[in-house]
Formats: sequence, structure tokens, C-alpha cells
Amino acid sequence: MAKGKPMISEGDLKLSASLGRIKHVIIVISGKGGVGKSTVSSNLAMSLSMKGFRAGIMDVDIHGPNIPKMLGLEDAPLAVRDGKLLPPEAANGLKVMSMAFLLPEKDSPVVWRGPMKMSAIRQFLEDVDWGELDHLVIDMPPGTGDEALSIVQLIPKADGMVVVTTPQDVALLDSRKSVVFGATANIPIIGVVENMSGFICPHCGECADIFKSGGGERTATEMGIQFLGRVPIEPKITESGDSGVPVVVSSPDSASAKAFMDIADKIVRTVMG
Repeated sequence: MAKGKPMISEGDLKLSASLGRIKHVIIVISGKGGVGKSTVSSNLAMSLSMKGFRAGIMDVDIHGPNIPKMLGLEDAPLAVRDGKLLPPEAANGLKVMSMAFLLPEKDSPVVWRGPMKMSAIRQFLEDVDWGELDHLVIDMPPGTGDEALSIVQLIPKADGMVVVTTPQDVALLDSRKSVVFGATANIPIIGVVENMSGFICPHCGECADIFKSGGGERTATEMGIQFLGRVPIEPKITESGDSGVPVVVSSPDSASAKAFMDIADKIVRTVMG
């Protein structure tokens, strides 16, 4: 090796091979928990798949890996081929990998310390065979601490981040931190999604702004980034998450499903130029 040339570790080579056949990597992040980040991630990934893209979703939320339940794969077995984990497939061929698949029992809490978590996540990223994908959506842990920073540093080819917020002031404050976090990690911000933006009554169809509305768009404008859209609250979203069928599949004509599909279009236009 030439003097001064950095060494490439075996782990880096494995990680590069694992992600090497993925055209676009989209990271979904939130500054705090409870804003519906995983709901947004799962519906966006499914929207991409429904639009004909080869799509996958990776759930690296160690303490709350909910993606398998949201996509009806709670009991899906993990297959291994040539030493690599093969992602189970949800509807429309969406490939799914989650830390939940590696836990011994569904109710098992993860009580690992930081270094152990990072080691597990790195191995998890290295040992997955995604095959050829157009888009991989990564559902991150909430917050912008060491855990999130370590994960994004393992994914050097990410196209950008989608920041999920709700209209309340406290959530908007944390969403601003997520934007700054993206700059710290040298990953561009694709845009902001305002989730839980108004409640649509299932009886009369009227929309009530129980958590305010418009704060996500205002924050995006003030910070000079793209506003991707608003997703309203509907009972169908909760029902779909519990049933394992995303609302874009179960209720494609609903306001929330249409919002997710429109947001997916904006993301595709952004990352594909």
C-alpha cells in the first residue's frame, strides 16, 4: 500500500458491498419521538414500491423497531444465503429488514449500552443482501444524539434526509435541530413532512386543526428547505398500522394516502434530479 493511503477495513468493504447495488438511500429522521416517523417511513416506502420502483425499508430504531408490525411481517422468518440476511418482502415486493427480526421475542427490551448497539447496527448493515434497489428508506431512531450520528456515518452514500415533525411548537423546535444535524453529518435535507396536520372527521369529512397546522411549512420556509407536504390524522392510519397494511394500500383514496403518494413523488424528483 502506498504511504499515506488510508486502509480499508474488511467491515467497510462488506458495508460497501451491501449498499453497493442501491441507487438512492433516503433517511427518515425526527428530532423527537411520537411524531409518527415510522408511519411516515413505512407509507413512503410502500408508496415508492406501488409506483413501480424496486424499494426497501431498513428499520434501525433499536428500542422501538415497529416497521415489521406496520407492514404485516411480525412473524416473518429470516433467511440466510451465502452468509447474508435476505430481507422478507411485504406487499408489492417491498423488501424489509428490521432489528425486530433479530430479537429473541417480540416483547424483549434492548438494554444494550452504546458501543454494543453500534457494533450490532454496523453488523446489521453489513450483513444484509438487498439485491438491486432503486430506493432504500431508512427509519432512524428518534433524536439527534450519538446513536443517530453513528448510524448516518455508516451510510456514506445517503442522498438526503426527510425530517418528520408535527405542527406543535415543541416538535417544530426539535425539527430545526434535525436540519442542523443533517448539516453536521454532511447529508442534505430533502425536505420536511408535517404529520398529524389536522384531524379529518370520519363522519362529516371536516378537518379540525387540533395540533395547529402550517408550522412545518413555515419552518421549512424559514430554514430555506423544501416542504414536502402535510399528512392529516385519520382513524384509517391507526387501523392500518395495527393491521399491518399501510394506509396507501388499504385506503388509497383517503386524504392521508394521497398525501403520502404526493410526498413520495417530490422525494423521487429531488433525489433523481
